[in-house]
Amino acid sequence: MARIAILVSGKGRGTNMEAIIRACQSGVIPQSEVVLVVGTRPDAPALAKAEALGVPTMIVNPRDFPDDAAYGDTLLWVLERVQPDLICLAGYMRLLPERVVKAYPYRIMNIHPALLPQFGGKGMYGLRVHEAVLQSGAKETGCTVHFVDEHYDTGPIILQRTIPVLEGDTPETLAERLLPVEHATYVEAIRLFVEGRLKIEGNRVRIIEQESAS
Repeated sequence: MARIAILVSGKGRGTNMEAIIRACQSGVIPQSEVVLVVGTRPDAPALAKAEALGVPTMIVNPRDFPDDAAYGDTLLWVLERVQPDLICLAGYMRLLPERVVKAYPYRIMNIHPALLPQFGGKGMYGLRVHEAVLQSGAKETGCTVHFVDEHYDTGPIILQRTIPVLEGDTPETLAERLLPVEHATYVEAIRLFVEGRLKIEGNRVRIIEQESAS
């Protein structure tokens, strides 16, 4: 049974988190369980949603610590208690402390609402990403699931899915149309990980065919 921990931050709704939990509970992601959701503030709707789905939650607020190192140590201690096979960032807007990244190499995933390496980096999140896409004149956009490294949005790409940018789109309409694609893409990436079908080759991720992985 693959053990998955999810990190959220701020007051996010937790829609990607919910998609992952439900996919594990329904067997869409086989032989897997979300064992913990860690948030940064107790009033986050995502945490209430996780608890309603029967998943334990915990608060680790970076503002309670003197520096990033102390926050990272506590976050690492919390994660080690549940021994996750995979950690998923779902609306986690902070740069994950380096010691956490190094403790779980190629075992931390994130989803970004654009086609990396475009429209990524510090400060590029939420509607800001979609505003940048529209301002660029791009004809399509999408989402990217990638492994997490020590920087914003630069880890090896696992999956990408695209949608067209339509005439008259706003950042809000683009975000709304992309969201279900994000959910499906993140769930698919986690399923591939759980099935042992992701192979790291340098900065590339190769997806192994089902027969070869079995």
